[in-house]
Amino acid sequence: MSKSRETAWRVFSSELNSATAEIKATEEMMPSYQISRLGAVINRVLIAGVLTEKENVGSDDEPMWRGRIQDISNGIVYINVGRFQPDAAAAMADLMPPTLVAVMGKVKSYTTDDQKTFVSVRPERIVPIGETVQREWLLDAARSTWERLLNMRKALGSPDRTPEGLVRAGIPEAAAKGIAMAIEQYEAPDSAVFLRSVQDALRTLLPDKGVDFGLPEDLSGSPDEIDVESGRQESTSASDDGAEETILRLLDELDTEGKGAARDELERRAEEEGISSMDLEEIANNLMDKGLVYEPNLRYLKRI
Repeated sequence: MSKSRETAWRVFSSELNSATAEIKATEEMMPSYQISRLGAVINRVLIAGVLTEKENVGSDDEPMWRGRIQDISNGIVYINVGRFQPDAAAAMADLMPPTLVAVMGKVKSYTTDDQKTFVSVRPERIVPIGETVQREWLLDAARSTWERLLNMRKALGSPDRTPEGLVRAGIPEAAAKGIAMAIEQYEAPDSAVFLRSVQDALRTLLPDKGVDFGLPEDLSGSPDEIDVESGRQESTSASDDGAEETILRLLDELDTEGKGAARDELERRAEEEGISSMDLEEIANNLMDKGLVYEPNLRYLKRI
């Protein structure tokens, strides 16, 4: 049985593209990581936005796709899809920009001879989505970015910025190591850059609220009437064994013709169980890694 994939981070392009520091794998089959300026230790991401451009830089026989995804405002995430990502490559061939998509994939960086580092995503999956899923992602990314901003603010006020010192300062242990590495690599981040991403997301989600953080400014206060932490009900964690059991049960119930469960119907039923479509995507990937399910095609999921 293979090891489960790492949790896919929900990050805006502003944080992802500035995550130029890399932790390189020291052994074969070990993952590499990009360290974001807010302390996210990123191997995989889940991005949602508009595929604005795509280009085949390979051949008709062996396509290699490059694409640009706009998450919010003018934020761009670059993707590269080759022969080692067959599902994503097949999906890219059928997608016609501009179209809303969700991308699950690994983060890679490339440093040029003049020491400029560029970050991109190598998709494992890319699927078309609707506005509802895009809004779910915007809220998830806004909430997680806000949490990292608050933890970073607390860390910068701590006299001891080691992981142990940050834990004593009240920062969760899971976040402390990444924040300590980020401070060591980049020093204090420009919080306004990341606050602007949160502000843009909330303006999209709450157009009638007049969300205005008064940028540029520090984290001295949160916007009136906006509670990023409780903007929706907590979705079921994608790593929760109970959630995986729920999805396996739904696959059994929905596979009435022996060809698997249609993803659209599986998403609808999962929502009724309190599992968002974003979390469903991650649960499905974990179950495939464990050898419990497979995809007969891109729109069906079947239990083994």
